[in-house]
Amino acid sequence: MTSWASVDEVRADLAGVLARFRAGAWAFSFGDGVPEAVMLTYDEFEDLGGEGKFAVPDEVIEPAVLAQQLPQLVEAARAGAGGPVVWGADGEPEAVVMSTAQYRDLRGDDHPPAGVVDDPTVRRYATEPLPGSRPLDLDEWAANDPLTRELLDEIRAERSEGDDR
Repeated sequence: MTSWASVDEVRADLAGVLARFRAGAWAFSFGDGVPEAVMLTYDEFEDLGGEGKFAVPDEVIEPAVLAQQLPQLVEAARAGAGGPVVWGADGEPEAVVMSTAQYRDLRGDDHPPAGVVDDPTVRRYATEPLPGSRPLDLDEWAANDPLTRELLDEIRAERSEGDDR
């Protein structure tokens, strides 16, 4: 069974969270027994278009203030309320805390069925072939595009010339 950092563990180590993010760490889920919230870098939030997807206050919350407010933020996330909170040291946006549902929406992921415990920071992909899948046939693929057909023929000609040497 996977275990997540608790709300109290995260709020007690916000300086450590920033240090890990500055060193290149990825987003992580946390919560009391199940993933309830996600902590991610502001850069990831910005790269995924967070400012356009969510109403985010202009204020950057300092770590000490976030430590006080984090239990209430997670409680709001449990109730499906609240929004992403931008925080960082010295007024610089460095990280964002948001609900797991908001993180899925940020990334454009599907939501799990009700009652399924899922960590949205861990991507899982189905790897089985779809019904009717078959191997790629380059000739079939290139048949409808003269440029691709020409390139494929050139590659094959170069390979066959290499075999003669």
